[in-house]
Amino acid sequence: MPLALVTGGAHRLGKAFALSLARMGYSIALHYRASANEADHAVKEIRALGVDCLPIRADLTLPEKVDFLFSLVDEFKTPLKVLVNSAAVMPVGKPQELEIHDWDAALDLNLRAPFLLAQEAAKRMTEGGLIVNITDIGAQKAWSRYPSYTVSKAGLESLTKLLARALAPTIRVNAIAPGLVLPSDVVTEEQWNTLVQKLPLKRAATLDEVTSALEFLIKNEYITGQTIVVDGGYSLL
Repeated sequence: MPLALVTGGAHRLGKAFALSLARMGYSIALHYRASANEADHAVKEIRALGVDCLPIRADLTLPEKVDFLFSLVDEFKTPLKVLVNSAAVMPVGKPQELEIHDWDAALDLNLRAPFLLAQEAAKRMTEGGLIVNITDIGAQKAWSRYPSYTVSKAGLESLTKLLARALAPTIRVNAIAPGLVLPSDVVTEEQWNTLVQKLPLKRAATLDEVTSALEFLIKNEYITGQTIVVDGGYSLL
């Protein structure tokens, strides 16, 4: 049974990607940092599908914890075939007021960590593999309320292309850029509904509609260096 590593896999989109991979027959190394209860529930759901799942707690803003994570991944007696970089933070604050620690937090987790994870994954994907970076439609926008998040996701899309070229032909590297999927705690319900109504398709995406992009990238082995946008037309606005 091949192995997939999903960062930020305890809840929200990360959990959805982990479950999707489990349904495809992958053993799951499920990374989380602070969401211990959610991770426990996710592990139970994944194991109920009949696949192995190992929860791994690590702060990926610390480079040494990336090494620790892979030391546990190596305990699986199966090759690593898929890495999904889903862990992210979204600090709020206009450029004039954003604190330096919020800038660093987003860049360290959203951009540097995927780079370090890709380096380590590449050492193990000697027989081929797929790295998928979860970006955001915001990477193509000028979201002044979330400067560090927007810059980090734009950088991650650039990193996707660089890694795709550097790691070919053995490893493919792509990105998925969701639009509106799940409300977050940085917007009110009213703000969320307003954003949804602005979309050409007038609704948020379902989790299945986003995870199907990952399934597509796994099945189509002739795609690398691309960002698959799943945004209901948000990028048209």
